[in-house]
This record gives sequence, C-alpha cells and structure tokens, in this order.
Amino acid sequence: MTTAPVIPAPLSVEMIRVLIPHRYPMLLVDRVLTVSPGAAITTLKAVTCNEPWYRDLPDDAPDADHGYPVALVVESWCQSAALLAAWGRTGGELTDQVALFGGMSDVAVRGTAMPGDVLRHEVRISRALEGAWFFEGRTTVDGVPVLEVGQVMTALRPASVLRPAPPA
Repeated sequence: MTTAPVIPAPLSVEMIRVLIPHRYPMLLVDRVLTVSPGAAITTLKAVTCNEPWYRDLPDDAPDADHGYPVALVVESWCQSAALLAAWGRTGGELTDQVALFGGMSDVAVRGTAMPGDVLRHEVRISRALEGAWFFEGRTTVDGVPVLEVGQVMTALRPASVLRPAPPA
C-alpha cells in the first residue's frame, strides 16, 4: 500500500476560503499544518476571548464560564474534514458544491478548551466512496484530548440539486 505524500503547510486563510464556504464568524480553522491528500489533515484553531460567543458573558464571569462551546469544537473539526475532502479540487470543481455532514457516531468530549488554547484537529479518512467520505480523528490542546470522533460521514453534492423546486 502506498501512502500519499504529506504536504507541509501552513495554508493561507485565502486558500482555506477557496476550499470551504465558511466566513466570519463561522470560519473556525485558522491554519492547515499538514495534509496528506486523500488520507489526513492536521489543522489549528486558536481560541480567543474576543470571539462573539463570549459577548454576553458578564465582566465578572468566572473563568469556568469561558469554556469554548463544544458545538464549536465539533464544527471546527468538521470544517477540517471538509478541507480534506475538498483538497486538490480546483475552484471550478468546487463551484456549486455543498459539503453535507450526514451523521456522527462515537463522539466523546474529553475536556474543555479555554481562551488562549489552540485546538489541534487531526482528521483521517477511514473510508472513501464516490463523492462521500468517512472521517475519524481527534482534537487536542497541548497534547491532551478534548474531542474524539469515531466516525463522521460527509458527501459533496451539487447545490443546484439541493435547492427547493420552484413553485408550481
């Protein structure tokens, strides 16, 4: 079995924006560290206290209230998976494509991320079919697991087929 070469990064934010449609405040990948096309990707997301999710916390909120929302840790990991699925496709191939996440299983939250932490997402393709991928991996902070993902299914589909039919 041959393995795909690991491509060192960092990948620019501009290129990340070419590969996935997310924008502020929901672009939750700051940097791609490495990518092995068709196999694995490692990305980073820096958590800061200036993010919009903290806007409504009172000034006297204890540190424990500043835990990064788990849903956003999962979203950031999934954006990393979408980057891996889109890797190597040109802008023309991505036009009108939408990444659909079909389901997640065996997801375990192992810790809390706080402002100042850097989430390191490690995503691997465990299985690939025509236009669909099964991912697995984890997220760590300073080497300590925060999230473990047993499986996520993703498919790229043309946006045109997902739009509602025009009224009759």
